[in-house]
Amino acid sequence: MRVLVLNASPRKKGTVATLLRAVADAAGDKHDVEWVDVYGLNVQPCIACMKCRPEQDCVLPEDDGHVIARKIREADALVVGTPTHWGNMSAQLKVLLDRNVPVFMGEGPRGWPQPQQKGKRAIIVVACTAPAPFDFLGNHSRGALHAVRQVLRTGGYKIVGQVVQPGTKGLSAPSGRALWKAERLGRRL
Repeated sequence: MRVLVLNASPRKKGTVATLLRAVADAAGDKHDVEWVDVYGLNVQPCIACMKCRPEQDCVLPEDDGHVIARKIREADALVVGTPTHWGNMSAQLKVLLDRNVPVFMGEGPRGWPQPQQKGKRAIIVVACTAPAPFDFLGNHSRGALHAVRQVLRTGGYKIVGQVVQPGTKGLSAPSGRALWKAERLGRRL
């Protein structure tokens, strides 16, 4: 099985990356894992032309958005990690996902959404500076989880699980519980 990991954190050794690495290492025992640092990609923003719907591919000039689209289509599982920014996913991840609408969703009769990744598995990793339980009560981590989950569910993914690490402002590393959960989810892929 091919697993694609999207690290949407600018910190390559931060909490999100560390948790994603735990998922990837555990999954790598049985599967082929590919890692992508989203902040290192050159992806132009979506221009909302809507031409991707009938074309099933973005019509903008070839960039890393197209490359990642092919990787998502080829992968059997997707692991997405993002820090929480204003109660949502990181800006770079949002740009990447906006550009890849046809990878996740096609249009059926009367414009009804048709999942394009049906049956594939996914894991979501989120970190937030707000301490628990305020990360969920204040809709910080919950907002980021909801946003990523919405894209994945629309695409037809079965979400195997999620890892949330609140209170990162004072942490030097993810909690043992979060790391344990990340490893466990990686083995479940």
